[in-house]
Amino acid sequence: MPPAVGNPADPPPFGLYVHVPFCATRCGYCDFNTYTASELAGDASSPDGWLAAARAEIALAARTVGDRTVQTVFVGGGTPSLIGADRLSAVLAAVKEHFPLALYAEVTTESNPESTSPEFFARIREGGFTRVSLGMQSAARHVLAVLDRTHTPGRAVEAAREARAAGFGHVNLDLIYATPGERDEDLQRSADAVLEAGVDHVSAYSLIVEDGTALARRVRRGELPAPDDDVAAHRYELLDARLRAAGMAWYEVSNWSLPGAECRHNLGYWHDGDWWGIGPGAHSHLAGRRWWNVKHPARWAGMLEAGERPEAGGEDLTDEQRHTERVMLRLRLAEGLPLELLERDARAAAARAVADGLLVHDAHAAGRAVLTDRGRLLADRVVTDLLVPEPASASGPR
Repeated sequence: MPPAVGNPADPPPFGLYVHVPFCATRCGYCDFNTYTASELAGDASSPDGWLAAARAEIALAARTVGDRTVQTVFVGGGTPSLIGADRLSAVLAAVKEHFPLALYAEVTTESNPESTSPEFFARIREGGFTRVSLGMQSAARHVLAVLDRTHTPGRAVEAAREARAAGFGHVNLDLIYATPGERDEDLQRSADAVLEAGVDHVSAYSLIVEDGTALARRVRRGELPAPDDDVAAHRYELLDARLRAAGMAWYEVSNWSLPGAECRHNLGYWHDGDWWGIGPGAHSHLAGRRWWNVKHPARWAGMLEAGERPEAGGEDLTDEQRHTERVMLRLRLAEGLPLELLERDARAAAARAVADGLLVHDAHAAGRAVLTDRGRLLADRVVTDLLVPEPASASGPR
């Protein structure tokens, strides 16, 4: 059987994240480190040039960390499916060449439905991938248009079925809710389509208007209204109820799955694990040190070709920073945060959050801070209260 997820007795997990920076078009809401063909030039910025550099950084990572076993590999982007099944399989082959790969390793690739096919899924499954994550966003054509998504509404569901037919037991679909112009029935239709696809995992995110994006410019010009927080909370509740009714449970504020289908790679992030980020702009974390690569694919590839580490910067996290991140991340999980990790004033703040209906009473009594359904909608507030609590004496004796 695969290792238990989130078992505190397990050693810190170690994973590899591989960033593919290529996209066919730039979605209006996206501020990720991605590039279209017209924005890149030269061999170092081509898929083959990227692959050669990725192999070099995988080798660099192995020389740095030794023979540490890789539990998870996650290929993200960008649009990894754009580089094709052969290159994706070559990435995994390079990982296996330089690292011991756990027997039940989780190996995921993100994909855009429009750049996949039954043959693509069959070939990456043969190449060793175990999990596929597909960007669906919505089943409503007018919502996809606002997001500048290029796929047709039904293609994501079709692609998910193709992945399952190719032997993938774990398939995720991504949704975005609270897009301007979206209606309740649009989200309900999206949720129904996800469930009809037979996937075992759903990630759903409220639309955020990021500075510098095309969407932000449209909102600033008054062409679109800004997303509404109350609408977003209502849509979250609608989606949560629909997924729960279908047997999916939330295990992180923005993620639901059938039992045993949690994304182990992301759980590694949330459990303060270690990972090496390969690719332009990728971030890494090892034993309290965090660093990030240069962003442009050509510069990243050129540094590796010259035998240099492609780092743009880094920092050694202080105990306070690690505590802050631990609270922020673990509180978002359904398993919650052990109260023993909190100082006295923060434990008093947790008790007040229980009284306010933001933390589960029984879990608190058992020594854990676990968000209630209402608490999930106000997770940022709860985190702030635990990190910057009022002095316990200010609210009376405890």
